[in-house]
Amino acid sequence: MTVRRSGLAIAATALVGLAIAIYLTATKLTGGLPVCGPVQGCEEVALSEYSSIFGIPTAALGAGFSAVLAGLGLAWWRRGDRRALLVAYGLGLFGILFVGYLTYLELFVIHAVCVWCAAYAVTVVVGWLIAAAAMRAPPAIS
Repeated sequence: MTVRRSGLAIAATALVGLAIAIYLTATKLTGGLPVCGPVQGCEEVALSEYSSIFGIPTAALGAGFSAVLAGLGLAWWRRGDRRALLVAYGLGLFGILFVGYLTYLELFVIHAVCVWCAAYAVTVVVGWLIAAAAMRAPPAIS
């Protein structure tokens, strides 16, 4: 895989995160609760005070984050402009810190884990790891 193709991988990972975040945002805005199947915890997390920030669903912030990250991945892939990769890397690092904080809240404050939230956090970490690997590769000579 060429280094620029990592942009496709970043975009694909971000699109999976976007789908998760849209689902969680839709359930929050409609007053529903996410379906967790046999796993417990989604309801507690969704009903916690941490599911919104200043009245904005936390998942909506994640949807915006993922949409921007997908755009950056596609920009890196299509144009080869390392600035898009650099921004994706930095944004991903911020995303890791944010989902790390939210995971801390789930584990130690809410005492419940939402599998959707955990899956979203995985997309953020994987996207950042792809960007980090691409950053380590030497730039292509034009």
